[in-house]
Amino acid sequence: MSSKLLRGTFILTLGTIISKVLGLFYVIPFYAIVKDYGTALYQFSYVPYTIFISVATAGVPLAVSKFISKYNALGEYAVGRKLFKSGLIVMLASGIISFLILYFSAPVLSEISMLNEKGSSSSTDKIKVEDVTTVIRAVSFALIVVPFMSLIRGFFQGHQSMGPSAVSQVVEQIVRIVFLLAGAYIVLNVFDGSLVTAVSVATFAAFIGAIGSMVVLVWYWFKRKPHLDKLLEQDKGTMDISLREMYKEILTYAAPFVLVGIANPLFQFIDQLTFTRAMLSLGIDKNQAVSAFSVLNFQTHKLVIIPVSLATAFSLTLVPSVTKAFVEKDLSNLNHQLNQTFQVLLFLTLPAAIGLSLLAEPVYTIFYGHADIGTEVLKSYSPVAILFALYSVTAAILQGINEQRFTVLSLLVGLLIKLSLNIPLIKLMETQGAVLATALGYTGAIIINLFVIKYFARYPFRFVARRSLLIAIFTAIMYIATKFVYRFSVLFLSPETRFQSFIIVMVCAVFGAGIVFYLGHRSKLIYLLFGSRIDKLKRKLRLPI
Repeated sequence: MSSKLLRGTFILTLGTIISKVLGLFYVIPFYAIVKDYGTALYQFSYVPYTIFISVATAGVPLAVSKFISKYNALGEYAVGRKLFKSGLIVMLASGIISFLILYFSAPVLSEISMLNEKGSSSSTDKIKVEDVTTVIRAVSFALIVVPFMSLIRGFFQGHQSMGPSAVSQVVEQIVRIVFLLAGAYIVLNVFDGSLVTAVSVATFAAFIGAIGSMVVLVWYWFKRKPHLDKLLEQDKGTMDISLREMYKEILTYAAPFVLVGIANPLFQFIDQLTFTRAMLSLGIDKNQAVSAFSVLNFQTHKLVIIPVSLATAFSLTLVPSVTKAFVEKDLSNLNHQLNQTFQVLLFLTLPAAIGLSLLAEPVYTIFYGHADIGTEVLKSYSPVAILFALYSVTAAILQGINEQRFTVLSLLVGLLIKLSLNIPLIKLMETQGAVLATALGYTGAIIINLFVIKYFARYPFRFVARRSLLIAIFTAIMYIATKFVYRFSVLFLSPETRFQSFIIVMVCAVFGAGIVFYLGHRSKLIYLLFGSRIDKLKRKLRLPI
């Protein structure tokens, strides 16, 4: 992996992880402010909001970065600038249209999201369709800004400049969370407003966060503009591509990744349509069914998605670099980058996902309080994070080798598997059945992606397969050793209290990470994957080199 790709990956990884962690920890104070009814109301608006926001943003940065990277590699810098100038207007218009669609379709989406069942005594029955409509409409304003913002991020990423995207992402999250928490608190405790208003302010925070991100991106634009203008002076000027041809190419790139971006929300949407009804058919009380659904689709999902942050960062950085190697027909460089990518991805995500599964009980207790069902679901759901990561990265690779059409096929196959098996598996295994159906759906999609990569990129998987086995062995050793430490810890500390759970998690996480680092150091694997950056890290930690 080139130093520039590795540096860009680390920058975006850091930004994404910080953003995800912030997005995870705000749940604790937010729950304390709005309690059960408020979080339930917020959650019922989550899926339609996520689908719309993904449609508006998922394909844009990747498509634009690929387009610009492609023509920069050919020395046609003016083509990318032409797209950028016209794209600002187009994305602003599309943002306004997306906002209007979500705003006016909110009542219909509310009814679908709630799946209201008559005759229930569940606390969620207090939630009215009108309340969910209000919350969805509040969040819809973010769509005005987000597509516009995504184009700018894609422009910078196409020039292999990942800093603006990473910094703006973190700023967006910080501004959103501060406004969300402060707004909800002030509405309820200062102005004595309704809970619906408080939650609406919380969802409107997405718009405020997007404005904060835009300020950062505009600042980066003026800072980097002299350098970008120098690139224009080197433009060959041999290609004159019309706007129509540009957008046709952009849509070709973006359309499959819009589907990839909404893959996870669509899997969740299938659960939202089928889970409660399947559980009720087993004679399970609706209160328990709704509680189990909340644990599956929201609480544990927020925890499981953290290890996937690395995959998200790789998806963003991989496309321009793979595209460059593919356009230049540098097969050796392409294979080398893919080798490194798969290895780094597995080295970081496999131990993290398995470790989360091991520490499911104390981790769940820290965020939501102790609950047996939460522990059980998180324990089985955590390894699925590996599949989320692999799907994200393999889909990005298909984009880079210009075979993005197969991402549509793989996603549809994955969704079909999930839809076909979800109800039967839920009836057979209850909540665990929904987790298994998700895992099988993603596995089907990943197998298709890997087959396409092997066929069209002529990529041999033998080397990565051997290294994956080595990483799996390291993970198994880490798991066994950390499990002993965990079992010893719970003799003195209780995973049923937040503070003691925090101590357990910190001790076991540091121990487990230390084992993986030690094994990687002894085998020299971390040097092969991360190079001189490991020596720099060891110097900062004052460890012997």
